[in-house]
Parts: sequence; C-alpha cells; structure tokens
Amino acid sequence: MAELVLALGSSHSPQLSTPPEGWAQRGERDKGNPELIGADGITSNYEGLLARTDVSRIAKEITPAKFQRRHEQNQQAIAKLGQALYRAKVDILVMVGDDQQEYLRDDNMPAFCIYRGKEVKVAGQEVSPGTGNRLLIGYDPQDRMAPTQSDLGRHLIEYLIEDEFDVGSSSFLDASRGGRAHGGIGHAFTYIYNRIMTQGIIPTVPVMLNTYYPPNQPTPKRCYSLGRAIRSAIEAWPQKARVGIMASGGLSHFVVDEELDQMALEGIREKSVVKLSQLPREKINSGSSEIRNWIVTAGAAEHLDMKLVDYVPCYRSPAGTGCAMGFATWS
Repeated sequence: MAELVLALGSSHSPQLSTPPEGWAQRGERDKGNPELIGADGITSNYEGLLARTDVSRIAKEITPAKFQRRHEQNQQAIAKLGQALYRAKVDILVMVGDDQQEYLRDDNMPAFCIYRGKEVKVAGQEVSPGTGNRLLIGYDPQDRMAPTQSDLGRHLIEYLIEDEFDVGSSSFLDASRGGRAHGGIGHAFTYIYNRIMTQGIIPTVPVMLNTYYPPNQPTPKRCYSLGRAIRSAIEAWPQKARVGIMASGGLSHFVVDEELDQMALEGIREKSVVKLSQLPREKINSGSSEIRNWIVTAGAAEHLDMKLVDYVPCYRSPAGTGCAMGFATWS
C-alpha cells in the first residue's frame, strides 16, 4: 500500500529568483497593479495603498541590507526543502498549485483539476544577467519533458469522485493556450521542478486549484477536506510507494500582510479547520489566494507534524508591496 510520508510548502514568487538589487525594480512594477489588497482588506491601486500605509515603518523594511539578508534566507530555505525531499526518498510527489489562466481558462475552470497524463513539458526560462525584471536564479533555459505518475493520478480522480469531490480531469497540459510562448505546465509547478528537484526528477501528480478567480474558488474548509481525502486516496492505492505532497504558492502578496500569514500558519500548525475557516475571505484573493494550496497540503499531512523552516516578509516598495515567503516541512 502507498504511504504519505512527507509534505512540503513553499512560496514560488519570481522575487525568489531575483537578486536583491532587482527587488526595488519589482516594487516599481507594482505601481501598475490596480488591484492591490491591503492589510486592511481594502482593494485599491498603488496610490490608494500608499496613502493608507505607515511609510516610516515600511522604510525600515526596504533597505539594501534587508533585501540582501532576506534574499539569503530565501535561498537557504529553498535548499533545505530540496534536501528534505530527497532525504525522504519519495517515489512520487503530488504537487498542489494554482493555475493563473495558463491552462485553465474562463471557458472551463474547475475548482479542482488533477492531471492523469504520462508526462508534462517543463518550459525553459530565459536566463539573462543584469536585470531585475527577469528570472535569474535556478532556472534551466531548456524545455524538457518530465514523467508523471498517471496511474496514481487516475486513482486520485476516481477515489475523489467516489468521495463526492467533483474534480476535473486532464490528460494533456499545454499552457501555451494561455498565451505563454513555450507552453508547458504552469509556473506553480515549474518552480518545483527548477528550484526543489535539483538532484533528479521525481514522478509527479499535478493537482491544480482555482485559487484566484471567482466565483468558484474553494473555501478553506473545502481545501482542508480535499487534502484529507487525497491522503486517504493515497493510502488506498494498492501500489507500494512512498509519496510526498508539496504546496507551491503564497503566502501574502502582492501586499505583505504579516497578520494574515500568521493566522494561516497558526491554523495549519494547529491543524485547526475552525481557524483556517476564519481567514478573512476578502484577503485570500489575488496572490494571497495561494494560501489555499498550503491548506490542501496541511489537510493531507494532518498525521504529520509541521516545522516552519522560515518565514521571510519580502517587502519591496514604500507602500508595503512584495511577497511574504513561507517554507515548511511536515514529517
């Protein structure tokens, strides 16, 4: 019988792969975002957010020294997750991530979708020195194919349908239909291949969530229940295998909201569906919606204990925009 032996959680922001000297430039780009959700739950443009921000407090968070230190923390945490993955000797990794209209579009966007194909294309990333606008760290410029565990993917779909989760099913992933030139699997999963699987590719099962787009975003409670059901499905699979699960995404962004992050991490650590259900719904939209990926993983890893590897609030502009990076293991 299969066994779920490990869980991992990691942010996947492009800021993780941008040298610290490029962070302020990413902050400049935030000025063009018309839908920034502040820590007060109000959605506005950059100017509106700046007017409501304690700029003197944020000024202390966006110094070159802070950028450098937090960049180093991020890279160390990513390395620790990779080490944990290979130390656990998993045979299969279930990847939980969101699709941002890369593959799932408005013509068909299920709340949950599981991939049951035999492989996926991992699109190469341009690696070019000297600019903060491009992804520079840890990305392979070459397109490549990566194996998936289609038998487990199909089993998860069938089990979850019996468990009354109406999951979508896919046997072909090509994000080029979403406008990406190279196509391939979406960015939430590409991050795992490029930054976590550094010692060899492990067969995967991609699980896609609609975290971003109303009206069918799953609730935190439903996400936790899905995670529990995924674990049950894994344990019911008649193949002998060591299985891991990994959340890709989050935490709060594109405005850093440390209070929201601590609420989510506390609920996850305490395995409290009640606390996770109390997350302010107006705040878990946009980038912060990816906290749902962590909640699914927490539900699956309910039998394991969570260890927070690091929490790194990466501010990048005077208005407090940026991404709060989270890294965790369950074992």
